Amino acid sequence: MVAYVGPVVKRRGQVGEILALAIPAFLALVAEPLFLLADAAIVGHLGTASLAGLGVASAVLLAAANLFVFLAYGTTSIVARQVGAGSVRAALSAGLDGTWLAVGIGTGVATAVWLSAEPLAAVFGASAHAMSQAVIYLRVSALGLPAMLVALAATGALRGLQDTRTPLIASVVGFSANIVLNLVLVIGLGWGIAGSAWGTVIAQTGMALGLVGVLVRQARRQRAGLRPAPGRVLQAAATGIPLFIRTVALRAVLLVTTWVAAGMGDVILAAHQVTATLWSFQAFALDALAIAAQALTGKELGAGNAAAARSATTIMLRWGFWGGLVLGVLLAASSPVLPLVFSPDPAVQQALSVGLLVVGGFGWLSGLVFVVDGVLIGAGDGRWLAGAMAATLGLYLPVVLAVHWATPVVLSWGVGPAMVVLWGAFIAFMIIRWGFLRHRVRAEAWLVLGAQR
Repeated sequence: MVAYVGPVVKRRGQVGEILALAIPAFLALVAEPLFLLADAAIVGHLGTASLAGLGVASAVLLAAANLFVFLAYGTTSIVARQVGAGSVRAALSAGLDGTWLAVGIGTGVATAVWLSAEPLAAVFGASAHAMSQAVIYLRVSALGLPAMLVALAATGALRGLQDTRTPLIASVVGFSANIVLNLVLVIGLGWGIAGSAWGTVIAQTGMALGLVGVLVRQARRQRAGLRPAPGRVLQAAATGIPLFIRTVALRAVLLVTTWVAAGMGDVILAAHQVTATLWSFQAFALDALAIAAQALTGKELGAGNAAAARSATTIMLRWGFWGGLVLGVLLAASSPVLPLVFSPDPAVQQALSVGLLVVGGFGWLSGLVFVVDGVLIGAGDGRWLAGAMAATLGLYLPVVLAVHWATPVVLSWGVGPAMVVLWGAFIAFMIIRWGFLRHRVRAEAWLVLGAQR
């Protein structure tokens, strides 16, 4: 049933609980985009075409993986509700169901990406040299997609169990290994962009094995079954469909923006790739609060405590605004220096510098969006999120397509103004998204109590 929001709960204990979840999640999430930042910094010195190719390949791989982010988000919500209801064994069983589902999906997605690497890269309309680099990176990286999805599911299960420290350890170890492997394979052995992809694949596989090992040990202690139960796995897949639709719409926004950037040439595409990676870095950092929101909201609603869920949301929204503002200011302040790390090309440096100013100026908005998104995911409000994101995509498409149609005019203004127009359109998407989320979270329809939504 839909809950009545009772009197305000005491917040002191909630603050400590939020911090206990958010701080390890923050450190782990900051480490995750550093995989791409390390790739970008190393590949960027192979040349502009290689960096542009990495931009295309990264967009495809992130889309392939993030389409199934419900393996983490949906699993967190389901597991957390069971924890709140006092059934740890059922929580672990749900987490293992999500992991088995990830194995099947990951194998299929990896096969599809490997077989269709060329047409996928060609969709973006990049130059022939950039496309050839993208195909190389895609085919190698496809081998790591099963491990990537398994790591997502296992991480989601652990978060639902209120454990964000284990994913932190896995991320730190994996990121460190990724840097070492990339340096050895790309620079030491001269494998080029393929070496960067192999380094990431090896690191991702190690992370997945470590996370699953922790989950299996906990399941054995609670005497939860380890074998896949087809009925439960299919039920987990069905539960994830609304979040899948939501993510398809979100990835469509990111992909069409990359497509528009590719139509502006290699310089803009290369600068856009790094800007998008740094925006992702900011997003992952702020997502620490969203992850705390998922875990706490699911647990409190599973325990039948709507007032505590609402109180925690209020705290995290305030933190999200200020955290986003601070991160945005830091990102904008780094705009004169940071581009030098990623490319020796002066045109790319100029475009990237402008892109960072635009992204940094709206960090506060990102903080609000990610927190509310996390709250509603934790509440299991997937159907509404799917509809809202589809509507947001419909409103964004005319904006970004107008930029595409005006490309010749926009490019005549220079690479700096072109980046302002491109990323200004993306900020419009974030504003539209926030409008929908703000309307929903102020209402009470998402506050549904019980172990099952």
